[in-house]
Formats: sequence, structure tokens, C-alpha cells
Amino acid sequence: MVQSSRASRVGLGLFEYDFSVDGGAQGAIVIGANRLPPGAIILDGIIHVVTACTSDGSATVAVSVVGANDLLTATAVASLTLDALFDIVPVCSAETAIILTAAAGVTFTIGTADLTSWKIVCSLRYIDTA
Repeated sequence: MVQSSRASRVGLGLFEYDFSVDGGAQGAIVIGANRLPPGAIILDGIIHVVTACTSDGSATVAVSVVGANDLLTATAVASLTLDALFDIVPVCSAETAIILTAAAGVTFTIGTADLTSWKIVCSLRYIDTA
């Protein structure tokens, strides 16, 4: 087998959205802007709800890095309970991997109603191709 002269560079990006720091108004909130390098290929990951999500209404949360809902489609606040775990869309396959054309962070999009509390960590495993 022929080995590449390039070192294997698998990275782990951790993106923490904390209501007490980042707020919870409806709209898009970017966490860790430019932390993922250009050319990175997102393989897979997991979303962990550290503090249950609460809202004054029927809020939804979607998570993305390049396009709408590419990590997690809009999910009702009722599902975002303490210690809930969610798979992200990429599942370590060519069909679902996401290639970044520019440095990026993770965008949490709050819809329908404002959040009143929560803390979530999005962990992404990626290959750094740079």
C-alpha cells in the first residue's frame, strides 16, 4: 500500500451555545465563527442538550454550518430535554458529508418563539484537508 506524504488530520470542533451568554431571541446565532477551516469535510457528530431547552412558546431550533438544516432540522423545544442526544445529518458517508468552501462556525436558528433557557454542545468530527 502506498502512503500519502500528507499527515492524517482529523479534527473535533466543539461548539457550545449557552443561553446565559448567547441569548435566545428568534433568528440565527453563530457560534465559533471561522473555527472550522476552509476545505474541511464534516464526517459526523452529535448534539448534546446539557440544560433543557425552555421557551415562552413552541420554539424550534435548527443547526447548520453551510446551508439550512444541514446538521439538524428544526426540532421542537419539547424534544430538547436534559441530556438528550441527537445525531447530526452527516453520518460518515460520502452521501451526507459536508465540504466547507470557507472557514465556518455553527449556526443555531431559533424559530417560532424566543428561548428562555438552555445549553447545548454540538460536536463535529472533520477531516482538515488544508
